[in-house]
Amino acid sequence: MDWNSIYINTAQALFNPVTIAFALAALGLAVHFGFVGLLNFGIAGFMAVGGYGYAISALSFGFPWWASMLTAIAASIIFALILGLPTLQLRGDYLAIVTIAAAEIIRLLLVSQAFNSVTGSADGLTGFADDFRSINPFPDGTYGFGPWSYTANQFWILIVGLIILIISLLVVWRLVNSPWGRVIKGIREDEDAVRALGKNVFGYKLQALMVGGVIAGLGGVIYVLPSSANPMTFITSLTFFVWTALLLGGAATVFGPLLGALIFWVLQAFLGALLPALADVGLLGAFSSAQAGALRFVIIGILLILIVVFRPQGIVGDKRELTFVR
Repeated sequence: MDWNSIYINTAQALFNPVTIAFALAALGLAVHFGFVGLLNFGIAGFMAVGGYGYAISALSFGFPWWASMLTAIAASIIFALILGLPTLQLRGDYLAIVTIAAAEIIRLLLVSQAFNSVTGSADGLTGFADDFRSINPFPDGTYGFGPWSYTANQFWILIVGLIILIISLLVVWRLVNSPWGRVIKGIREDEDAVRALGKNVFGYKLQALMVGGVIAGLGGVIYVLPSSANPMTFITSLTFFVWTALLLGGAATVFGPLLGALIFWVLQAFLGALLPALADVGLLGAFSSAQAGALRFVIIGILLILIVVFRPQGIVGDKRELTFVR
């Protein structure tokens, strides 16, 4: 087996735009579920709205990169309003069903031939990052060292993604430690008690849905910037990958989603390189390389089950913060 190749593939997942995008999506989901208690199974929809909001505004309307970024934020807020206004009175499983359906509606609209001229249908959109790359302050060349070597454009996306992630972490940390944060935590614990204190529970839930949605939408922007915006990347499994990262790190924490996203993608990269290599040398019986690669999803699924059973609060979480484990 080529252990050097396995090491390189695994190490690259530590500093990667995809990992940053998942950390942002998991952080947005932490606002929804960890701090407010909203069972949002449509986080892929927020990522799609953010990513396509950026791509469409840049390609179809010729917006500069900063205006496209603002458009992605605005699109995430609008989607949160459209989703939240009629549904936030629902609780538990009912809200989960609605959110997963909403995300699937977004994906089906993106692949529809009726909007082919705008969304690119199943082919997706490319070429929308040209203006973003034009402001790249790094000259052409290779940056980094060892497995962490990037072209100028890759390095620029990585730096911008890290800046957005750091700002998002600081914003969420400040919000959850403010009076607003104490109210949404109270809603998570007992919304009837918060309502009895005269607080507008629906309004706070809607605000939290918008805050988390914007962060997840920015994750969608970072997700599509390196290559293209394709609707088939925003499928339901993407939502469950984000949930896995969130639960792994800790749902009711600020930095847990970042840790969970790092561990999740490092594990994905490690198993994605190791299992086919084991199959090639005959250590996995009749499994082919492709079949062995798919086994990583089975292993990660088992990992998620074990996390929920034995440590539902996540690696850095506090069990007392989660009502569903009591």
